[in-house]
Amino acid sequence: MNMFAKNEAQSVEEYLLLVPDDRKKDIDFLHAFIQKAVPKLKPYFASNMIGYGSFYYLDSKKQKKDWPIISLANQKNYISIYVCAGVEDKTVAEKYKKELGKLTKGISCIRFKKIEEINLDTLKIVLKIAEKNPWVAGATIVD
Repeated sequence: MNMFAKNEAQSVEEYLLLVPDDRKKDIDFLHAFIQKAVPKLKPYFASNMIGYGSFYYLDSKKQKKDWPIISLANQKNYISIYVCAGVEDKTVAEKYKKELGKLTKGISCIRFKKIEEINLDTLKIVLKIAEKNPWVAGATIVD
């Protein structure tokens, strides 16, 4: 499989099987790590990534949309963990950006090339906060 090809999976199990060899160990580790840190957030396949837990929000047309609270994705140039949660008017990824390690962060995205770049103790804190604080204002947790 071309490591830059989009993962054509239709399930969590298939997604994990299709991760390229150079990232497989890290993705498998993070999948287990997330499940251990936030066991109430059940994994499922969502938008070409693994989602954990979900909430819904109203889109611009006032239609309900489900979205993962936490997501794990193998991207072309890095691994991403999306964390849709917030505290004190910031996303949890922004609040803990210095403690997370020397990696890049978007508003709700933590990106890194190697697992050694991320502080796993801080990541665990971020995940636990996300479990209790979905980011979108007015979001409703869906079990």
